Amino acid sequence: MSTAAASLDWGVRLLYLQSVGLAGLTAYLVVLDLTSAGADIGVAASLTVLAALAAVVVFLIARALGRRRVRARGPAVVVQLFTLATGGFLVQVGPLWLGVTLLVLAAVTAVLVLLPASSRALGVD
Repeated sequence: MSTAAASLDWGVRLLYLQSVGLAGLTAYLVVLDLTSAGADIGVAASLTVLAALAAVVVFLIARALGRRRVRARGPAVVVQLFTLATGGFLVQVGPLWLGVTLLVLAAVTAVLVLLPASSRALGVD
């Protein structure tokens, strides 16, 4: 790992971490879907499928960015904007610790992906 690419490599690692988190959320939702009685299974299944799709998409973005595909940087930043919105919502209504964690994770990941050293590693500079 070169010094110029260190920031990008850490951004990619954090994107992989987000993908793992979404996969864990998907597994949790599957368990809830299978153990819930009387719930609207259509809505529950739809939410589970969306979480699974998000995990796959974030994984693919991380892989593309890790392979130095410059076109993956925009989607990576968009994912961080969604994560910031989710973290802000959780700070207001959900578990505060999770909201703050998501806010910090998204901000750090976005900064790492957008640093000039990351741009150089992607060949944008």
